[in-house]
Order: sequence, then C-alpha cells, then structure tokens
Amino acid sequence: MTAKKPAARLPKATFHSVALVVADRVRSVTWYTQNLGLDVIEQGAGDGDHWVVVGRKGQNGGVHLCDIPTFDPNFPVEPGESGIQFDLPGDFKKSCAALKANGVRFSTPPTKRPWGWYAKIVDPDGNEIRVNPR
Repeated sequence: MTAKKPAARLPKATFHSVALVVADRVRSVTWYTQNLGLDVIEQGAGDGDHWVVVGRKGQNGGVHLCDIPTFDPNFPVEPGESGIQFDLPGDFKKSCAALKANGVRFSTPPTKRPWGWYAKIVDPDGNEIRVNPR
C-alpha cells in the first residue's frame, strides 16, 4: 500500500503529552515524582495549577495529570489500562524491584514472554501503566 501524499505542506507536529484523569492532582504529582522519580516538566499558573505535566526533563512528551473532578465532580475517574508505557533503564528486574521498594504497586509483576519482558504498575487512582526494559 502506498501512502497518499498530502495536498498541502503539513506542519511538523511534535508530541506534547497524554492526559490521564486523576482524582487528586497533588497526590498524583507526589506519586509520579517521588515513587516513580519523574520530573514536573510543566505546571500551569492562574488555573489552580490544573495543568501539570510529568515526564523526563529534556525529553519529548509527558503525562498531563488531569484533575477534572476538581472542576466537574460528576466526571468519572475510570481506573484501568491507561495505554501509557514507560521504559526502565538498566536491569529490568532490578529496576522493577527498586520501584516496588519505593512503594509502587504492580498489577502484573515482571513477566517474560517470547517477545520480551514487561510489567504493569498501578497509580493511586488505579490507572495501569505498562513498563518495559529500555
């Protein structure tokens, strides 16, 4: 199959963030920075600090911890598979053990499949995040 060329020159978009609905932004920022070791890479001002993105400074993309229930109490927080994946450096099993020792809960422990290793961790709202070896 041949890709169709766009009719007009398209802008070179870059990846910014993926929104993840959380029930308590402050608790989530603490968990993602202290338990996972991510950085706060962007934080809004003037909107009650609603806009908080965590990730790795100097790298593209992050996770926008979206505290919608603060503004709309009827908005559901839907725990489960988030579709977000993180890569862990170094020895995968040791990296997972370090996360576990730092209070990170695993819904799927480090598991080896024919295609490689993976695990799933769970944030305070029940959002599952897949972790892979880098």
